[in-house]
Amino acid sequence: MNRPPHERDPHERDPYGPPFEPPDPHGPPVSTSPHDRAAVALGNASLLGIGYLLLGHRRLAAIAALGTCVLLNLTASAATTWSEILLLLWWAAGTVHGWFLAGGPAGRVLRRGQRAGALAVTGTVLLAAVLLRVDAYAIEDRVNKAREGGDCARAVAAQDEVWFGHRMAGAPVVGPGDAVVAACDRLDEAAFALADAERDGDVEDLERGFGTLARVLEEPGNDNTAEAVLDAFLDGLPTEDSCDTAGITDWLRDREPTRDLLDRSAATASRAEPAALVGCGDDLMDEDDWQQARTHYQRLLDQYPDDDRTDKARGGVKKATRAIELAKVRRLVNTAGAESGYCDNPAAYSGAPSYRKGDDPALFLGDTEYTGKLPGDWRTGDPAEAALVVCADEAENGTAVETCSYENDRSEYLPHQVTFRKVKIPLKVYELRTGKRVGPDDVQISGGSCPRVLHYKSYLPTDLGPPGDQFVSTAKSDVRDAFRPVLKR
Repeated sequence: MNRPPHERDPHERDPYGPPFEPPDPHGPPVSTSPHDRAAVALGNASLLGIGYLLLGHRRLAAIAALGTCVLLNLTASAATTWSEILLLLWWAAGTVHGWFLAGGPAGRVLRRGQRAGALAVTGTVLLAAVLLRVDAYAIEDRVNKAREGGDCARAVAAQDEVWFGHRMAGAPVVGPGDAVVAACDRLDEAAFALADAERDGDVEDLERGFGTLARVLEEPGNDNTAEAVLDAFLDGLPTEDSCDTAGITDWLRDREPTRDLLDRSAATASRAEPAALVGCGDDLMDEDDWQQARTHYQRLLDQYPDDDRTDKARGGVKKATRAIELAKVRRLVNTAGAESGYCDNPAAYSGAPSYRKGDDPALFLGDTEYTGKLPGDWRTGDPAEAALVVCADEAENGTAVETCSYENDRSEYLPHQVTFRKVKIPLKVYELRTGKRVGPDDVQISGGSCPRVLHYKSYLPTDLGPPGDQFVSTAKSDVRDAFRPVLKR
């Protein structure tokens, strides 16, 4: 059938047009079907390359989807604004590129199905992104409120609601919450260390806990959560063990100020330490650790002179000092001989009675041949009851009393002259209260002399006569009279 001259088959070559050029077989496939320009742009706005699929450009669609995955992963991991800007630029570039790529006569065709499908996909993606970002803001709002309230547990629980979708849609929004969780984890470590310090009194745990708190406080926004940990620790003072409390408060008081909220611990230490020092001193006294007990009592007197417990502390110092002195005297006392530890190195026991009263017993060391004859109430074996320590050496010849002549049938040298002498006892007398030497250097015991018959022992066959000097014969009353002035009896 003939066509009017003004109508031409669109597939017929125009003899007056440009020469026919076949399409490049290696170029991108071009859809010969009509497409909607707006649908292509909307499809690419989904960030999934849907617009390129509508155009038949599968390779471009794959590149678009891969680029979106890379940028979303970068945004989720970097959690920075610039990564989101980069993703936004990628979205805008894909959308604009799809719009222009779908240009030309074919792109002016209205395809309601393509446009509706592209709008549905893109709308779903954008709506999900908006909802996730809104939820991310809500989560971080709860995290921030919990941190401001000092409640790390609630902040961590809120941040635990974050999943990968929140990080893709709003990584910079939820990113600060991760730092809050990290800070709370370190605060938990500090809390555990401080709890161990209160339980065991270990100063190393205390140092570790405060060190962790100080480092967390260097990061802005952690004051309230760190303060909650510090308050929980300070509320646990004093502990059940007075000595543990004393050790903790001593460290807190001597801690170098850092000009932050940790300095509040010094005030708590000042309130708890006095009672802890006295209580620890009492406990140590019960354990016979008198040196440490006195140290704790003295610390109260030195550091808190106006405290109501000072009288008790003074009494504790006095009692501990006497216990230390008495323990030293007991170690020195050695009754095996006059050269005992105490006799060479006398020590004071301030709790001893005054020997000037004359009604307290003495502790006798050394040779007891004569001192053992003294009345029982004059002697004691317990340093805690003694007023004096008397170190007695072996008896020596004292003042001559009388010289007598004796005869013996078996001795060709008789008559023999024998001089009777008092019993001289060398002494070292110490006042136990002061440890100072007092009294005489010796005593001489009187007794009977020149008996009618003199009995003696001879140790050599040629020694047929008695020795030239003999002790007088003593009675208990003679020993008592000799020592009476020494003991103030």
